[in-house]
Amino acid sequence: MSAASSLLAAAISRTSLDRLLRPRSVAIVGASERPGALGASVLSNLDRNGFAGAVHLINAKRADIGGRACLATIDALPGGVDVAVLAIPRAAVVDSVRALAARGVGAAVIFSAGFAEGGEAGLAEQREIAAIAADAGMVIEGPNCLGLVNYVDRIPLTFVETDATPLGDRPGIGIVSQSGAMAAVLGVTLSSRALGLSFSVSTGNEAASGVEDYVDYLVDDPSTRVIAMIVEQFRKPQRFLAAARRARAAGKTIVLLHPGKSAAARESAATHTGAMAGDYALMRVMVEQAGVVFAETLEELGDIAEISVRCPALPSGGTAVLGESGAFKALSLDLCEELELALPVIDDANAPALRAALPEFVGVSNPLDLTAQGLVDPDLYARTLGALFDDDRFGTILLGIIQTDPVTSGIKIPPILSAMRAQTSGKPVIFAGLDEGAPIPGESVASLRALGIPYFPSTERALRAVKRLNALAARGAAALAGADAGPVALSAAGGVVPEYQAKALLAPAGIAFPSGGFAATAAEARAIADRLGYPVALKAQSADLSHKTDAGGVRLGLADADAVGEGWAGIAADVAAYAPGLSLDGMLVEAMGARGVELIVGARNDPEWGAVILVGFGGVQAEILKDVRLIPAGASRAGILAALDRLKSAALFHGFRGSPPLDVAAVAVLVERLGGVMLANPRIREVDLNPVVLYPVGKGVVALDALMLVDPA
Repeated sequence: MSAASSLLAAAISRTSLDRLLRPRSVAIVGASERPGALGASVLSNLDRNGFAGAVHLINAKRADIGGRACLATIDALPGGVDVAVLAIPRAAVVDSVRALAARGVGAAVIFSAGFAEGGEAGLAEQREIAAIAADAGMVIEGPNCLGLVNYVDRIPLTFVETDATPLGDRPGIGIVSQSGAMAAVLGVTLSSRALGLSFSVSTGNEAASGVEDYVDYLVDDPSTRVIAMIVEQFRKPQRFLAAARRARAAGKTIVLLHPGKSAAARESAATHTGAMAGDYALMRVMVEQAGVVFAETLEELGDIAEISVRCPALPSGGTAVLGESGAFKALSLDLCEELELALPVIDDANAPALRAALPEFVGVSNPLDLTAQGLVDPDLYARTLGALFDDDRFGTILLGIIQTDPVTSGIKIPPILSAMRAQTSGKPVIFAGLDEGAPIPGESVASLRALGIPYFPSTERALRAVKRLNALAARGAAALAGADAGPVALSAAGGVVPEYQAKALLAPAGIAFPSGGFAATAAEARAIADRLGYPVALKAQSADLSHKTDAGGVRLGLADADAVGEGWAGIAADVAAYAPGLSLDGMLVEAMGARGVELIVGARNDPEWGAVILVGFGGVQAEILKDVRLIPAGASRAGILAALDRLKSAALFHGFRGSPPLDVAAVAVLVERLGGVMLANPRIREVDLNPVVLYPVGKGVVALDALMLVDPA
């Protein structure tokens, strides 16, 4: 392994990242006094934010800038400068990085574009930068980035004009983004909501440091509670998954926006950051399992981050929606059904405390319609909230409040604040105004936020964010352990493992197949069929015949020994016509089973993300409706069952229209065991069990076919 690739595979030390993120000395290569020049903007940012460390300016054409002396070359720098900002054209970058390494500079920020995203020549230069950095132990941010902002120490190393508002004692949000522009946009969005930022880092092309390094750093950073990410491609997936699990264990929330779900977006990503597109569905299921919350839009990213950092606890369990309009109640029911957000059903009988808090004419329900009664009885808000705080069925409370004008807000908000001060439940409460643009006093919003209540101008946005965080709580933080499974006796050669061998390898792991046997001759096939009893199936076997049906290599329902002999001859002739010269190992003879519901179950050991299981309904559901789910290998039994229940046709499991309930528990066991096989045998690249037949409860599940693809030893 080269020095450059070794650096990419390993974590960068916290000490090295400190020199980039918390520098005591900064060099600006390409310093300038021309307004708008990148070097001038960096210097202005440092001055405006009171950077107290040494600043070294490098410009061969100037003796000084604004009264500060300029050095002619990088070679004139004192040894051991922490970080250098390169505000220079691409053509000078490689030589400058080499010179910085020679002076013992700890890190470099490279704004210049045109490297990996610009073609082969640029990619070669980017690789050279990575090699220099690896040899010298330097940290490189970029190239093609907007730099970083350290809000804790007020150090902006970016050309975007920045006032780094001090974090103070507020919990911070750390921003990690491959896109520098989106990092800046997100920073403005969060700051406008009076949220504290800890660090903002744009990683650009990630020549010699990536998002995984900065997430690792922020997991250990005491000022950071939430990490908000915008990532188009994870270059070191296993390192990110490990960092995400560490964050979850530390009580920190990672929220991810991942552009690139569509084919057009994936193509765009390659030209934007030099990132190669990955499998979005596989990435998402693995990242979510590690405890990451996905946002679908930039707005959602900000909303989820705000709730995560401001509320005393994350939303979980049932949600109570408190409103003041019957129409809003109906709209909320529609949206929550679409979102699959749980709204516990309550009524006069099962919620006596809430019944006692409400006027007689207000019915107990969820969502709850308080009508306009709060305007004449403001304490109604406090009484209602008190009852909801004490009801264990609710883990989150959303207030859909009509604000209208400052007088109306002044009546409603004080009792809400009073209830929050008195409550001890720690449940998150979210204020969502119905009338966006209403002139609610700024001090009212500030008072809500000071008590840990996020303020949203839209109930729909708030409910969508609550749903994302509820899903995180439902997944839990269970580690991936895998079912018990030992190594499989795989051939060193690798390649396609035909059905009869694949079944022999997988059966000891507890995966059920039809009774049967392998026959090398027609006589052996008849003997096996006589032992099994008729009817039987006969299937051609060869590593070179993955799709037996296409070649005429399958005969079903053979009723007697003569039919088996005829079937053998017919298969041999059809396969010879389909693939002249193909030599069969023999044929598999199996007992015919009862009809059931067909499923497809497969597994894949992805070289970057690890092992995942695909499960879904077979036939048209799989091919046309794409009714499948991906489940990480090693997921808990409960997690597997939950994933199966999210299939579009999951109603079939539970006795749809008079049909008997199916043995979905047996499917979960199959998925669990197959996952264990994949985890214990990383050489197995793929397993395809298709079809798998599912029977009524208590009758189990049987895989009719099996095919494996194995990497060479």
